[in-house]
Amino acid sequence: MARDVTYSSYLDLDRILSAQHPTSGAHDEMLFIVVHQASELWLKLCLHELFAARDLIRSDELRPAFKMLARVARAQSQLIDSWDVLSTMTPHDYSRVRPHLGNSSGFQSAQYRMMEFLLGGRNPDMVTMHEATPDIAAQLRAELSRPSLYEEAVRLLAKRGFAIPDAVLSRDHTAQWEASPEVEAAWADIYRHPNAHWDLYELAEKLVDLEYHFQRWRFGHLKTVERIIGLKTGTGGTAGVPYLEGVLKKAFFPELLSVRTAI
Repeated sequence: MARDVTYSSYLDLDRILSAQHPTSGAHDEMLFIVVHQASELWLKLCLHELFAARDLIRSDELRPAFKMLARVARAQSQLIDSWDVLSTMTPHDYSRVRPHLGNSSGFQSAQYRMMEFLLGGRNPDMVTMHEATPDIAAQLRAELSRPSLYEEAVRLLAKRGFAIPDAVLSRDHTAQWEASPEVEAAWADIYRHPNAHWDLYELAEKLVDLEYHFQRWRFGHLKTVERIIGLKTGTGGTAGVPYLEGVLKKAFFPELLSVRTAI
């Protein structure tokens, strides 16, 4: 019965608070674990909201989608702030923890990869590192078979009468999005005449918020890694800082950035 539910039982705190298992004996390992576990919980919320928002955009129900997208932007702020906490770990502190991490790496976060795929940052090769967990690999491949959040937004532009080429609407979902002059032109019309397309104008700005916060998260990741390990290779074999610098140059919604120059 509901009256038997307690704060602890409802939140399953026994399991959550017993899920930290430091192995190094280093004081700062608890910080390292908690920051990453909390980030995974925020990512879980982001995915919950983004999947629902995509469905609503597909069905042209934008007002409830706006609330969900705004919530994701707030959750992204929590993810960004987590780097400030983790950056209190010094190189010496991390050097005591790193040998106990093995080949584990944030690069292997399936939820992070799913969020990238959902927003449109798609590279089928990235599924390879998840093949050891078949269910996760299958979920990521299934996401690649569906239109991304941005693709659904562009499809909505076509439904509303904007001239979006068939080649854009029937594009390969697994491929990285390529900027389209026609898509930029549609967004430019919306930005030049917001009163005539107010909900699409608001949708554009909500998407820009997602891009902006995701890039701030990437930048925070870059600077934190740079501060703690310098230019060393990452634990999962990634290039570390050079890799993170590379992804900072990639945009999910390129026309929503280029349109600012066009108008």
